Amino acid sequence: MLRLTQIIGHASDPELVEQLHALSHKGRVEYLELSRDDTHRHRLRKETDKGTDCAVALDRAAKLGDGAILLLDDLRAVVVRMEESRWLRLHPKDTATAVELGFLCGNLHWRVRFDGPVMAVALDGPEEDYLARLSPFLEGGRTERLADDV
Repeated sequence: MLRLTQIIGHASDPELVEQLHALSHKGRVEYLELSRDDTHRHRLRKETDKGTDCAVALDRAAKLGDGAILLLDDLRAVVVRMEESRWLRLHPKDTATAVELGFLCGNLHWRVRFDGPVMAVALDGPEEDYLARLSPFLEGGRTERLADDV
């Protein structure tokens, strides 16, 4: 088990880019794929994409994020890669429904983004939980669920 206790830097740091690039060409960069919830944790255990068992134990001030480098030496690097968020795309039928839907999402502290009249809700949990909360909008035809291509 590999114990990782600090964030060394970020994959975009100019002083680290060349070293990461050289290790990458040798196939020695491993990625620790984390969910959004995982990045709020300071202690976790997960395998890298190459199967290395990692125990992450960071101090409370550390902030995990995409590109955080947890190990970097002459032999290999371990870099955090964020999982892609899944999104539920919704199209309210009218302005009143859009306001009500926005109010609900805000009160539930859901992450949302907008593309014109379409509201996309980040699925940070089981999709069924979101659909249950949205059922009055979806079943009543006041909001249309669009294809999940975001």
